[in-house]
Formats: sequence, structure tokens, C-alpha cells
Amino acid sequence: MFNWFKKKTTPEVSVPKSPEILGLRLGGAFELDDLKLRLIEPDLVIEGASRTQLIKAVGVVQLDEQTRLIRYYTDDEGFIQVLTQGETEADVSEVKLYYFYDTKPIDTESEWKHLLHNQIVQPTWELEGHTFDKVWDNSKPVAMTEKTWLENGSISETDQFVMIYEREVGNDIYESVLVSGEEKIIHNRAERCLSTSTGINLSPTDFKLIG
Repeated sequence: MFNWFKKKTTPEVSVPKSPEILGLRLGGAFELDDLKLRLIEPDLVIEGASRTQLIKAVGVVQLDEQTRLIRYYTDDEGFIQVLTQGETEADVSEVKLYYFYDTKPIDTESEWKHLLHNQIVQPTWELEGHTFDKVWDNSKPVAMTEKTWLENGSISETDQFVMIYEREVGNDIYESVLVSGEEKIIHNRAERCLSTSTGINLSPTDFKLIG
């Protein structure tokens, strides 16, 4: 009979935390090795990379039960992508630095279908006079879904249809092109684009954490 004196409570909803690995985390910061970039940047599509970058969002693509891509998006129009087979640093098999090169909106259903079936997967990809060779054997784009955490606490999902291309720059350095058809449903409406990014491998000595 005295229940109305009691404070009504609602159970807390547990929100998954954005993943952290190699010390990289949402809201953190890192510094790229200036000497290496000055030596290789003239040969790359990437140019003007900021040496100090802040992590503004974190994306995760679950490729299978163990394998994940974790992407740390920065304030410099790029992201560090970590390929890992588990939860620890010992499970990391690859780290890349990508920069967004171009994003083109896809407005119609017919354009979207043409993109998926005829454009994303090519024997080679031409960019700024350079020829990049297809890395995977797939005849169709690889489908994946990315869950992304933003600094404001919101979480979104994007379906991606991807192919990777690569060229040798020299001195055992390779530059990659990530071509991705992306689809996000917002208010029951599909927003689509073709996103192109270029990237290079990072070694543990190529960047250091500063926050």
C-alpha cells in the first residue's frame, strides 16, 4: 500500500563500448612518424597527412567469429584500420592508414545495381595516373556491415560492398585503394555512395600514442 512512496526505477540498458586495441581509442590521439611520411609521401596519392590526429569515431566490421576490422576515424579525413584475429595485441595481423580520396552519391536504384555488378570489381583501378591491381579473387564485391561509435554516444550501421586494389611504390612499400559501395538506411530511406580511399601499411614504429 506504500508503493507510491518508492522511487520508480528503470533497468539500465547496457550499451556496448567501442573497442580499443594497440592503445587506440575513441577520443584518443596519435602521432605519425614525420620522417617516414616525408620520405614516401611524394610517391603516394596521399598528400598533406597531418602528423597529429584525433580519433573522432570507431567502426567495427565482424568478418567472422574471430576476425575483425577496427577502424579509428580521425579529424584529418582518414582512419587507421586494424585487422585482428582476436582481442589482444598479439592477434593483430595488419595495420593500415587510409585517407578518403573521393565520395560520390548514388541517387537511383539502377545506378546502385550497376555499381555493385559492374563498377566496383575491375581487373585494375586507375587513380591519378597510377594502376592498382585487384588484390582479391572475388568476381563480386565483398559484403560487410560496419557498426560505428561516435563521440556523442550514438551508434550507426552501414552496409558496405568492397574491393581492394594495390600497387608497389618501391622499397617494399605498397599503396592500396579501398573501393566501397556504401548504403545506410536513414528514416526508412537508403542513402548510398561510392567511397574511394587510399592507404599504406603502418608498422609499430610508424605511430605513437599521445592521448
